[in-house]
Amino acid sequence: MRLHILGICGTFMGGVAALARELGETVEGSDANVYPPMSTQLQALGIELMQDYQAAHLQPAPDLVVVGNAMVRGNAAVEYMLDQRLRYISGPQWLGERLLAEREVLAVAGTHGKTTTTSLLAHLLESAGLAPGFLVGGVPGNFGISARLGQGRHFVIEADEYDSAFFDKRSKFVHYRPRIAILNNLEYDHADIFPDVAAIQRQFHHLVRTVPGNGRLIVNAHDARLAEVVAMGCWTPVETFGIGRGDWQATLAAADGSAFSVQYRGERIGDVHWPLLGEHNVMNALAALAAATAAGADPRALLSAFSHFESVKRRMEVVGNVDGIHVYDDFAHHPTAIATTLAGLRAKVGKARILVALEPRSNSMRLGAHAEGLAPSLANADAVVFLHRPEWPWDARRVTDALHGRAHTAATVDDLLASLKAQARHGDHVVFMSNGGFDNAPRRLVEMLEGVATSG
Repeated sequence: MRLHILGICGTFMGGVAALARELGETVEGSDANVYPPMSTQLQALGIELMQDYQAAHLQPAPDLVVVGNAMVRGNAAVEYMLDQRLRYISGPQWLGERLLAEREVLAVAGTHGKTTTTSLLAHLLESAGLAPGFLVGGVPGNFGISARLGQGRHFVIEADEYDSAFFDKRSKFVHYRPRIAILNNLEYDHADIFPDVAAIQRQFHHLVRTVPGNGRLIVNAHDARLAEVVAMGCWTPVETFGIGRGDWQATLAAADGSAFSVQYRGERIGDVHWPLLGEHNVMNALAALAAATAAGADPRALLSAFSHFESVKRRMEVVGNVDGIHVYDDFAHHPTAIATTLAGLRAKVGKARILVALEPRSNSMRLGAHAEGLAPSLANADAVVFLHRPEWPWDARRVTDALHGRAHTAATVDDLLASLKAQARHGDHVVFMSNGGFDNAPRRLVEMLEGVATSG
């Protein structure tokens, strides 16, 4: 079967493309926003990428069009698809019907930490010899690819609450039918499709409704909104996790989260030493360990696997160290994620300066839905350069003024990079935060700093 995927370079749809190719389908696709790592992964698989969305890309007609949720009415390819009555389906529905129906699915849901937790869970199951399949919204360091079929019966999937397609406004995760589901956390996000947090809670409860009675729900013990979701009705055994509370508990052995002990219902499991930072990642680790145990793995045997976990690209990924200036690339899309990431870095670097370059690119950020929470989330930053494109409909001074002289705006990436180059000095940690390509800014800064170091 020949599939044409609209929006193929999105992290989710790129994974769908890789899985379809591995299943033996002929795969091609269109996108208007092509950048690594997904574009390079698809090219390495020999999948044809077509630039922009044109009716000509659907000629001759494919057997099936798989539609990404970034597609909207008015898009030339979408209009042609509808006018010509081509067969089409959403990415999540295709995945649910074509692949997941035959597998034991472990789904990772939550506002934050989905990608890291999904990658870690796949790594733990791999370490246990279970050879899982997976689809991750990024590229896990231990695997080097965002998706694979795997050899075992388990399939680990990042379960997004965003809608499935312009014609299917249900959350993606309702198509997955997991036996084991992690509910990592729940906050208000996706202001473009959800009017309030209650609407998101309803979608999470739709997921809860699909988990069978012989399955398992792994739920954050600290999250009151998730407790409300479970209270709406639950037909599945629940295990909770938390730092100092819940069935699965962690006790920090290092303030930066790089070492901790694990207990299960009062029984000591053992110690974890690993390269990740922050209490949020300790929570991710507990969730993944609980889910892997529910899938049949021995938790004690898994602890050593944490030490050689390689995080996902663009999750505090070190892209360079030039003359003692450390540069990181981080996929940040919400004030809570920003705050927890910077808190982990602060615990590691002590009094060293932290400079943040922030592009508020997510739909919620661009609409200003998180404007009030941005300044407090940057409390651990010594200086902030805030990319504020002129077309965005809110005033960035709401954020910069609240940071009392520690922040200023830049209208272009070039201006932002010039500012960072002028400010950065030996010993600094420069963190780029965006859930988009950021015009390759982190690596461009490294090249600029290397030029200075060479000329010096």
